[in-house]
Amino acid sequence: MKSLNIAVVGYGLVGKKHCEIISQQNNTNLIGVVENNKDQTKNFSKSEVFTSIKEILTKKKIDGAIIASPSNLHIEHALEFIEKDIPLLIEKPISHSSAGVTELLKLAEKKSVPILVGHHRRYNQIIKSAKKIIDEDIIGKIRSIMSVCWFYKPDSYFNVAEWRKKSGAGPISINLIHDIDLMRYFCGEIENVNASIAKSIRGFENEDTASILIKFKSGVLGTMSVSDSIVSPWSWEMNSKENLDFPFTNQNCYLIGGSKGSLSIPDLKIWSNEKEPDWLSSLKNQNFKFEKNDPFVDQIQHFVKVINKEEQPIVSGGEAFKSLKAIEAIKQSGNLKKTINL
Repeated sequence: MKSLNIAVVGYGLVGKKHCEIISQQNNTNLIGVVENNKDQTKNFSKSEVFTSIKEILTKKKIDGAIIASPSNLHIEHALEFIEKDIPLLIEKPISHSSAGVTELLKLAEKKSVPILVGHHRRYNQIIKSAKKIIDEDIIGKIRSIMSVCWFYKPDSYFNVAEWRKKSGAGPISINLIHDIDLMRYFCGEIENVNASIAKSIRGFENEDTASILIKFKSGVLGTMSVSDSIVSPWSWEMNSKENLDFPFTNQNCYLIGGSKGSLSIPDLKIWSNEKEPDWLSSLKNQNFKFEKNDPFVDQIQHFVKVINKEEQPIVSGGEAFKSLKAIEAIKQSGNLKKTINL
């Protein structure tokens, strides 16, 4: 099978990760990077650098493209490739707002161009195992789910890119979108949300902390907390060993409670009673066994199969749009101080 030519738009943190992985695979070739910030690519040598999508489309044959530019540019950049019938992997969130997403999805459908959205945690064997535990009724009927995403982003994170200080680039859009995607994956569609949001203590346009109550159509109740201004050991980044750039803390960031038992993630520890469920009965626990993987690599390999029309996107544009709508509802709820129905 021939090696596919993959272009990457945006050479920030995630763009660099994609370039590294594409360059390491036997069935993908990094055909070029689109980045107009020369400082970002001054030490880059894995492929040719272009300053515009138009330029790379003119000069290179592209089998698939990854949009890893700032989220407010996702739709603009994606449309240029869709017009040329080029399959896409768009980094999460699919866009910074829902405006224009419907038109993007309609055009992609009209031209039969597949869109995969980079909710990469779904490829992680930890998450796949958790879904298996839920689906096989090991912990019974899910009643409640909790997530915590607390960390402290240094000033250097914001200073390197001004867009990170703007509205739409706070932890609700950038970080909570992962948790929303996984909660929907575990518990189904959302009925309503109620959020409280705190403005950035750094004085930026975006928020830095939020707490959210979620009611799912299945009846499950969820609570979520996210902040990029809290020093803590509780976040997927620090708990999962998914990205070794982050220090590891042996903690959990998701708790799922069911009628037969409870599950903590990412350690995949299942808690249940020794006999029948009873608050006076002693508890036992066991760790669910799984094989570790690199979800970013598996996502790229899935993208290859999508391009070759061997598989449908695990997280399609339409699926990602639902998570974006939930994020917008959370922001609306926090601003209006009321419950928002989806």
